Amino acid sequence: MVGILGFVWGSTFMGIEIALGGGIPPFWLATGRLAIAAAVLAVVWGRQGWRLALDPDQRPTWAQIVWTGAVSSGIPFLLLNWGQTHVTSGFAGTAMAAVPIFVLPLAHVMVAGERLNARKIIGVGMGVVGVWLLVGQGALTGSGAALEIWGQLACIAVALCYAVNSITIRRLPPVDPIGLTTLMMASGAVITLPFSVVFEGVPPVPSANALWALLGLGVVSTAAMNLLRVLVIRSAGPTFLTLVNYQVPVWSVVLGAWLLAEPLPPSLIWALALILSGVALGQFGALKRLFVSR
Repeated sequence: MVGILGFVWGSTFMGIEIALGGGIPPFWLATGRLAIAAAVLAVVWGRQGWRLALDPDQRPTWAQIVWTGAVSSGIPFLLLNWGQTHVTSGFAGTAMAAVPIFVLPLAHVMVAGERLNARKIIGVGMGVVGVWLLVGQGALTGSGAALEIWGQLACIAVALCYAVNSITIRRLPPVDPIGLTTLMMASGAVITLPFSVVFEGVPPVPSANALWALLGLGVVSTAAMNLLRVLVIRSAGPTFLTLVNYQVPVWSVVLGAWLLAEPLPPSLIWALALILSGVALGQFGALKRLFVSR
């Protein structure tokens, strides 16, 4: 299941590239993807009785739910889709490897029992150098777009949003994961819709390939993979996230180069190696627990 998550989420950036190239504007792509995912997940949640709070005495507030939807999907989907109009899908996927690098210092401050130590600090430092290689001093100019640096920064901001989201979810009271995910997708769609209408107006008629890509992004990459994520957490624990973060950038780079003929600048490879090495060092304990036989 971890392998499927890594491959599908790694191929998501290629799907976004196809949808954007087929005529779907970036903000409408975010809204459509979230609306489809919310509809699919709502069907599953409804079959379970629409329960959200697992403890009647500890209910999440609507402000918490909306904030979680904003940092999990609404804001990052807008930034990612816009960013990918100016960077390659390989860059966007590699930038997601920075998520654990942001998580470690945030967890140190906001989550009990998640303290930084020397090994984790070194890992964060390696990740920071890797992120700098991605955007610093024009190190990566794979797309040649005029606004490429802003697209790069948008992708890095997406990784930061996902890190904030992981901390936010950990601080929520006990909730049904499918119910929470459904509300996250729905609130994300509500957030992106005004941007779509105001900045892009009525969406044009996209190509057939773009529509298939949108459907795949909504049903498979967003709805189905979030359900699979729930199954992994229940059966194997949250350490799955470490392995997914290893796989996503690798698949995004490989698929982008193989199927979309995107360039592979040396700086991208070095950045990928540094970020993933930093993740491995910072998450060594989780990896050891996952692989040591029981």
